[in-house]
Amino acid sequence: MTEFRGRISGTGNSPRRGACPRNQSSRRVKLLINNINIEFDHDGFMVEPDIWNDEIALAIASEEGIDAMTDEHWKVVNFIRKYWKENDAAPTVRILCQETGVGLRQIYKLFTAGPARGACRVAGLPKPDGCV
Repeated sequence: MTEFRGRISGTGNSPRRGACPRNQSSRRVKLLINNINIEFDHDGFMVEPDIWNDEIALAIASEEGIDAMTDEHWKVVNFIRKYWKENDAAPTVRILCQETGVGLRQIYKLFTAGPARGACRVAGLPKPDGCV
Protein backbone atom coordinates (compact mmCIF):
# COMPACT_ATOMS: atom_id res chain seq x y z
CA MET A 1 0.00 0.00 0.00
CA THR A 2 1.28 3.44 -0.91
CA GLU A 3 1.70 5.88 1.93
CA PHE A 4 1.85 9.57 1.18
CA ARG A 5 1.59 12.66 3.30
CA GLY A 6 0.98 16.25 2.40
CA ARG A 7 -0.61 18.05 -0.48
CA ILE A 8 0.97 19.09 -3.73
CA SER A 9 0.64 22.86 -3.82
CA GLY A 10 -0.68 24.65 -6.86
CA THR A 11 -3.09 21.91 -7.87
CA GLY A 12 -6.82 22.09 -8.02
CA ASN A 13 -6.99 25.51 -6.34
CA SER A 14 -6.64 27.69 -9.41
CA PRO A 15 -9.75 29.64 -10.40
CA ARG A 16 -8.97 28.85 -14.04
CA ARG A 17 -8.21 25.16 -14.03
CA GLY A 18 -5.37 24.32 -16.40
CA ALA A 19 -4.38 27.97 -16.77
CA CYS A 20 -0.73 28.99 -16.68
CA PRO A 21 -0.10 30.86 -13.45
CA ARG A 22 2.08 33.89 -13.99
CA ASN A 23 4.34 35.82 -11.68
CA GLN A 24 4.24 33.19 -8.96
CA SER A 25 7.17 32.55 -6.72
CA SER A 26 9.48 29.65 -7.42
CA ARG A 27 8.29 28.00 -4.20
CA ARG A 28 8.70 24.25 -4.19
CA VAL A 29 6.70 21.71 -2.26
CA LYS A 30 7.81 18.33 -0.97
CA LEU A 31 5.54 15.33 -0.60
CA LEU A 32 6.53 12.22 1.31
CA ILE A 33 5.64 9.06 -0.63
CA ASN A 34 6.80 5.74 0.78
CA ASN A 35 9.50 7.53 2.78
CA ILE A 36 10.83 9.33 -0.31
CA ASN A 37 10.67 13.13 -0.46
CA ILE A 38 9.34 14.12 -3.86
CA GLU A 39 9.78 17.76 -4.83
CA PHE A 40 7.21 19.62 -6.92
CA ASP A 41 7.33 23.10 -8.45
CA HIS A 42 4.71 25.74 -7.63
CA ASP A 43 2.44 24.35 -10.38
CA GLY A 44 2.54 20.83 -8.95
CA PHE A 45 4.89 19.28 -11.54
CA MET A 46 7.75 17.05 -10.44
CA VAL A 47 11.16 18.73 -10.22
CA GLU A 48 13.03 15.43 -10.69
CA PRO A 49 10.95 13.33 -13.11
CA ASP A 50 13.55 10.54 -13.25
CA ILE A 51 12.54 9.32 -9.77
CA TRP A 52 8.91 8.80 -10.85
CA ASN A 53 7.33 5.42 -10.25
CA ASP A 54 3.84 3.89 -10.08
CA GLU A 55 3.36 4.82 -6.42
CA ILE A 56 4.16 8.44 -7.15
CA ALA A 57 1.73 8.33 -10.09
CA LEU A 58 -1.01 7.03 -7.79
CA ALA A 59 -0.37 9.82 -5.27
CA ILE A 60 -0.47 12.51 -7.97
CA ALA A 61 -3.58 10.90 -9.48
CA SER A 62 -5.23 11.10 -6.08
CA GLU A 63 -4.39 14.82 -5.96
CA GLU A 64 -5.99 15.14 -9.40
CA GLY A 65 -9.19 13.58 -8.10
CA ILE A 66 -8.68 10.21 -9.79
CA ASP A 67 -10.03 7.55 -7.45
CA ALA A 68 -8.59 4.55 -9.30
CA MET A 69 -6.16 4.32 -12.19
CA THR A 70 -7.69 2.14 -14.89
CA ASP A 71 -5.84 0.35 -17.70
CA GLU A 72 -6.77 3.27 -19.94
CA HIS A 73 -5.22 5.76 -17.49
CA TRP A 74 -2.01 3.70 -17.43
CA LYS A 75 -2.00 3.42 -21.24
CA VAL A 76 -1.97 7.22 -21.54
CA VAL A 77 0.50 7.76 -18.67
CA ASN A 78 2.94 5.11 -19.89
CA PHE A 79 2.87 6.47 -23.44
CA ILE A 80 3.56 9.99 -22.17
CA ARG A 81 6.50 8.68 -20.10
CA LYS A 82 7.93 6.70 -23.02
CA TYR A 83 7.58 9.64 -25.43
CA TRP A 84 9.18 12.02 -22.93
CA LYS A 85 12.16 9.71 -22.36
CA GLU A 86 12.73 9.40 -26.11
CA ASN A 87 12.11 13.05 -27.06
CA ASP A 88 12.75 15.08 -23.90
CA ALA A 89 9.33 16.68 -24.38
CA ALA A 90 5.71 15.83 -23.77
CA PRO A 91 3.80 14.53 -26.78
CA THR A 92 1.38 16.83 -28.54
CA VAL A 93 -2.28 16.10 -27.96
CA ARG A 94 -2.58 14.87 -31.54
CA ILE A 95 0.27 12.37 -31.15
CA LEU A 96 -1.07 11.25 -27.78
CA CYS A 97 -4.49 10.51 -29.24
CA GLN A 98 -3.14 8.85 -32.40
CA GLU A 99 -0.61 6.61 -30.67
CA THR A 100 -2.79 5.50 -27.76
CA GLY A 101 -6.07 5.27 -29.66
CA VAL A 102 -7.71 7.25 -26.87
CA GLY A 103 -9.82 10.13 -28.12
CA LEU A 104 -9.49 13.64 -26.77
CA ARG A 105 -12.90 13.59 -25.10
CA GLN A 106 -11.96 10.37 -23.32
CA ILE A 107 -8.63 11.85 -22.19
CA TYR A 108 -10.55 14.73 -20.61
CA LYS A 109 -12.84 12.20 -18.91
CA LEU A 110 -9.82 10.31 -17.58
CA PHE A 111 -7.85 13.42 -16.62
CA THR A 112 -10.32 16.22 -15.98
CA ALA A 113 -7.53 18.81 -15.85
CA GLY A 114 -6.59 17.82 -19.42
CA PRO A 115 -3.67 16.13 -21.12
CA ALA A 116 -0.98 18.58 -19.95
CA ARG A 117 -2.18 19.62 -16.53
CA GLY A 118 -3.55 16.22 -15.52
CA ALA A 119 -2.00 13.44 -17.57
CA CYS A 120 1.51 14.90 -17.72
CA ARG A 121 1.48 15.56 -13.96
CA VAL A 122 0.43 11.97 -13.23
CA ALA A 123 3.15 10.80 -15.64
CA GLY A 124 5.66 12.75 -13.54
CA LEU A 125 6.82 15.09 -16.27
CA PRO A 126 8.12 18.59 -15.66
CA LYS A 127 5.75 21.37 -16.68
CA PRO A 128 5.21 21.07 -20.47
CA ASP A 129 6.32 23.93 -22.73
CA GLY A 130 3.51 26.33 -23.51
CA CYS A 131 1.51 25.16 -20.48
CA VAL A 132 -1.19 23.68 -22.73
